[in-house]
Amino acid sequence: MARDRDGRRRSERAGRLAEIICAVYLRLRGYGILSRNFRGPSGEIDIIAYRNKTVVFAEIKLRQTLADALESLGPDQRRRIAKTAEMFLASQPQYADENARFDVILVVPWRLPVHIANAWHIYNANAWHI
Repeated sequence: MARDRDGRRRSERAGRLAEIICAVYLRLRGYGILSRNFRGPSGEIDIIAYRNKTVVFAEIKLRQTLADALESLGPDQRRRIAKTAEMFLASQPQYADENARFDVILVVPWRLPVHIANAWHIYNANAWHI
């Protein structure tokens, strides 16, 4: 039991550190950070950023390999993120006329983050495609 709890704590700390690294990474590339760990009834968005009239909803994936990180974002999670993004936009009318996109930032130990802009799209309210 104690090992499981310790492992979970290590994972949570590593995840928080990955999010900090990604927030700094985005700031260095000219993004403003609007929110971190934005929670809604459907889920959580790791980072919400803004640049060039675009609201960016970024999911951070920390894994041991890039392939594992990329594979860890499934369709259900994308749907939850999208619903939470809709809630954020509805609560922030100043961004109503701005573009929006979904990015993924992959984090692997001892490497720079890999930022995949526009990782998936919304074609209509019910269809999500990566």
